[in-house]
Amino acid sequence: MNSSIRISIAGASGYGGGELLRLLLAHPQVEIAQLSSESKAGQYVHSVHPNLRPSGGSQPLRFTSLSELQPCDVLFLALPHGAAQQHIEHFAGLARHIIDLSADFRLSDPQIYLDRYGSAHTAPAWLDRFVYGLPEINRQAIRNARYVSGVGCNATASILALLPALRAGLIRDDLPIIVDLKVGSSEGGATPGLASHHPERSGAVRSFAPTGHRHEAEVHQALARNDIFLSVTSIELVRGVLATVHAWAQPGLSNKDLWRAYRSSYAAEPFVRIVHERSGIYRHPEPKLLAGTNLADVGWEVDPASGRLVLLAAIDNLGKGAAGTAVQCLNLMMGWDERAGLGFAGLHPI
Repeated sequence: MNSSIRISIAGASGYGGGELLRLLLAHPQVEIAQLSSESKAGQYVHSVHPNLRPSGGSQPLRFTSLSELQPCDVLFLALPHGAAQQHIEHFAGLARHIIDLSADFRLSDPQIYLDRYGSAHTAPAWLDRFVYGLPEINRQAIRNARYVSGVGCNATASILALLPALRAGLIRDDLPIIVDLKVGSSEGGATPGLASHHPERSGAVRSFAPTGHRHEAEVHQALARNDIFLSVTSIELVRGVLATVHAWAQPGLSNKDLWRAYRSSYAAEPFVRIVHERSGIYRHPEPKLLAGTNLADVGWEVDPASGRLVLLAAIDNLGKGAAGTAVQCLNLMMGWDERAGLGFAGLHPI
């Protein structure tokens, strides 16, 4: 279907921007206006994102510079963290709707931003203008918003794993919650560095944020609980996040209670699936199966004898953890089918 919705992406040469472009090129109700990249201006997009090489006679896209961006209907910001806040007044003059994939407008409190990111926010007056862009907790606010923030991939997996159990009051509130996250290398972005150098990265199981990960603040804000602590380990995986949450159950918690809680929260969610099988190698969420999708798989195990509760969530960090959720937010903001452009179901085997 033809549409007058013109979309531009500022910072389209990174992994997040490339994933966003891949999804939008297949979206039935948008057209791509401009794509910016300071380091790649003038180059063909497929020189950076070879999977997007044009076919069937379509014209190849080129990157432009940030200063050459023209007005559009929706502007996605896929810039490095810190950049969006420095130019937000200018960006707001280019588009009625803005969706920012970075961390610049995720936190509502400028003091928490300072504590977590180590520098003062340069546009604190804009923080309360942005809606935190996770539809599973903010759907109605996103529908009515002009400005939506991105989500942290590790925060997304943590929130989706915990949300039903906390809503239902199934977790003790006198003991802390620990979230162990195993993540793929694409979390580090497209800029090469020692941590992504193949001889250093291959075969690694590297605990790069045992404490104090920045996404912790998003989880606290979203779930209104400050005793949730993240520990992040990089593994030999390109795409994907697996959150394994360790919590303590309320006395008498049963498997039926968990089924009831997760079905209540997610039965109507278009992109969250409950994975809790009795047997088989895929009885728990597995991020490998979600590569390229906007899906989140959630599950759990409970040990009645000890009261230990293990909650699980798997996502593609570039999909549901970034670009996929951003497109989902676009659909909500425009009043479209929430699933538009996001129908890819994943591959198996891969």
